[in-house]
Amino acid sequence: MSRRRVDPARPASLLIGALLRVPAQAIQRRLIAGLNASGFPGLRLAHMAVLQYPGPDGCRPLELAHRAGMSKQAMNQLLKSLEQLGYLGREDAADDRRARRVYLTKRGHAVWNRMIDLLEEIEAEWRAALGAKPFAQLKELLAKVWSLDLSRATESAASPAPRRRRSLSAS
Repeated sequence: MSRRRVDPARPASLLIGALLRVPAQAIQRRLIAGLNASGFPGLRLAHMAVLQYPGPDGCRPLELAHRAGMSKQAMNQLLKSLEQLGYLGREDAADDRRARRVYLTKRGHAVWNRMIDLLEEIEAEWRAALGAKPFAQLKELLAKVWSLDLSRATESAASPAPRRRRSLSAS
């Protein structure tokens, strides 16, 4: 079995994963740098797993963990960090007292609004670099992929499997 070599100097030869990943990572790094420079210190790339669209407001930690493709324990560490920084809080869920819900604080809403401003700046730069029509086509194609649910089709496969408890009779 031969391995096909991809020339990273020629982006057209790259597979779709790299073509989507590299710009996404650049955007996330730019967001964190922009947020830090705007008076929101302490935010790191890892926090993007919580702050990514559609945002954490009203979600349960397990839902956020599934969305980010990480364990509930890892998500809770990120939530604790963001809580200590004053960006969010957790409260008992009204519909289930055993569950918790995440909410953005006033400072968390300010971060969210600044993220939108930064993303609009990035879009304006990319539109200028690519041209208005090609940029609109890029967004249209990505929106089509989104609506086809291709990007979320394997979400459940990436989610950690629930742990099974052994019954007392199996012990």
